[in-house]
Amino acid sequence: MRAIVIDKSESGILAKLGELPEDALMDGDVTVRVTHSTVNYKDGLAITGKAPVVRRFPMIGGIDFSGIVEVSGHPDFNPGDEVVLNGWGLGETHLGGYAELARVNGDWLVPLPQGLSRAQAMAIGTAGYTAMLCVLALERHGITPDQGDALVTGAAGGVGSVAISLLAGRGWRVIASTGRVEEADYLTSLGASEIIDRAELGGRARPLAKERWAVGVDTVGSTTLANALAMTRYGGAVAACGLAGGMDLPATVMPFILRGVSLLGIDSVYAPKERRIEAWARLAKDLDLDKLASMTRTIACDEVIPAAHDILAGKVRGRLVVEI
Repeated sequence: MRAIVIDKSESGILAKLGELPEDALMDGDVTVRVTHSTVNYKDGLAITGKAPVVRRFPMIGGIDFSGIVEVSGHPDFNPGDEVVLNGWGLGETHLGGYAELARVNGDWLVPLPQGLSRAQAMAIGTAGYTAMLCVLALERHGITPDQGDALVTGAAGGVGSVAISLLAGRGWRVIASTGRVEEADYLTSLGASEIIDRAELGGRARPLAKERWAVGVDTVGSTTLANALAMTRYGGAVAACGLAGGMDLPATVMPFILRGVSLLGIDSVYAPKERRIEAWARLAKDLDLDKLASMTRTIACDEVIPAAHDILAGKVRGRLVVEI
């Protein structure tokens, strides 16, 4: 089977497209014929070695996939079923989705939601699924569009693009923060009402600043998240799901204790299955598939490694689907 294999040597991390025998697959009770995967920011980190994402070598890359069940020993799945997998260590500790076959624990799989193709599911991918988890967390917090605007940072990326579409579709006035102001027309087409330069959120954060939004979806971390919190309105919340700008948080407790602001942590890797099913069902219902298509580009396996470098360099807009 063809696969993108990430290995480690004295000279560093090396990823290459090659051939592996089927018996190289790890243990699991379901074998899936993979048809599509994606390139997420985390995939970029894994392939380039810019962060210690991969914890077992050699590793087949790819933190998610969609495909068709070929063999199943799991009671919930039968041969021919269409499935999606995000997280659970795929591409980190368990051989991932950049291969023609994957053998996994059936408890990790989610049935392909009705109304989505396998390609559309990976156009959504881990990035879109994470965006939906953020929206669900904000909704559980009880904040509604009539309470103010919604901020999305890293807006032109995968999570940001889907978050804009989802929030705008739910009636929010969306403020999109991006370092690529040339993408303003693209972000507006997804539903953003206002575009701000990421520099507005990039400097040292004040303990508190002028209230500008009721909620936020932050993919950046560091000073961007600190500033987002300092500018969140009384009783608001920010869902944090990324660290593209850094894993530090140079903030104070002031937004929390003087404005009642909440910081909602979003984990997509080990989210429980019921929350995954809820997120995918909502994506199938809420996400504008025409907008999804407008933010998506399809590539072949031999384009994944260059794309991994591009996504870290901020050269990728929206979503990349990989045809396996």
